Amino acid sequence: MPTVPNSAWDAWVAGYRSRALNAGVSASTFDAAFARAGYTPGVIERDRSQTEFTRTLEDYLAIAASDARIATGRAELARRSALMAEIEARFGVERQVFTAIWGLESQYGTRMGNIPVVSSTSTLAFDGRRGRFFEQQLTAALKILQNGDTTPDRMVGSWAGAMGHTQFIPTSYELYAVDFRGDGRRDIWSADPTDGLASAAAYLANSGWQRGLPWGAEAGTAAARGLSGRTIQPQAGGPSFVVTSNFNVIKRYNNSDLYAIGVGHLSDRLRGGGPIQASFPPDANGLTKDMRIELQQRLTRAGFDTQGADGVIGSNTREAISAYQARNGLPVTGEPSVDLLNRLR
Repeated sequence: MPTVPNSAWDAWVAGYRSRALNAGVSASTFDAAFARAGYTPGVIERDRSQTEFTRTLEDYLAIAASDARIATGRAELARRSALMAEIEARFGVERQVFTAIWGLESQYGTRMGNIPVVSSTSTLAFDGRRGRFFEQQLTAALKILQNGDTTPDRMVGSWAGAMGHTQFIPTSYELYAVDFRGDGRRDIWSADPTDGLASAAAYLANSGWQRGLPWGAEAGTAAARGLSGRTIQPQAGGPSFVVTSNFNVIKRYNNSDLYAIGVGHLSDRLRGGGPIQASFPPDANGLTKDMRIELQQRLTRAGFDTQGADGVIGSNTREAISAYQARNGLPVTGEPSVDLLNRLR
């Protein structure tokens, strides 16, 4: 994301400098960190728009536990089996669980973000909607730099300042990141995921993870597995789950039922478990997942590429629908429907 000149941000940074120095950040660290930082309006757009899009559990799991994510995760577990065993032994967290977090957070290190963290967190702190929270993240980021774990150029992450293989925000990094090999740096940014994976395991362990206790299970199979706990149904008409205390531990990492089910279910799939057994209801447009997949496939075959057919109606599919509607003289809504599917048939 590009930075743009902003005199008000400049003034905010000048005022923040004394607060950072009072918090223990050295002047040299501060000046080096801000030498190339700048106001980044794109992160504000992302922050303002994030609540506009909510996914159903069915759509979330289609992405979180896709065939590709399962296959890649199993391959990583096999390729790094010795490392995974070491981390599991040290922290008492099953390797499939912290590998699932790795898969959800950065697609196994392939999408760690490339936005300078000092720029993103200072922009969001200046913006003020969650100013106090992001100022805390910015101060923590500066202390990470001061500690020598990384450099300003290498300290990049998501639009919200989440960093590395397992997407730690700076304050979580300060509390839980580990130097697994003892080389003097807690490096979650490098191509080597060792410290990132170990840090995720440490986070769960410090949050109360109980080794050997499943996160939960589909309600229909929980009794057979001897599980007891509270029952949740995140999507009306969809599957129910019996969840344990480890489910709540995963939510400490990301306070979302869908995220915790996503990590739990992906970890089960990495262990060799099967897909969700219960069916999901049709969506608001009357389409089941199989129908949405068929719609995507037929649009693509008709020359309106949806960039994949996973049954999740995202921006690519909506653009393809709009293009098809425009080409065929239909009202351009971008919305899927049973009528549209029948027309494509």
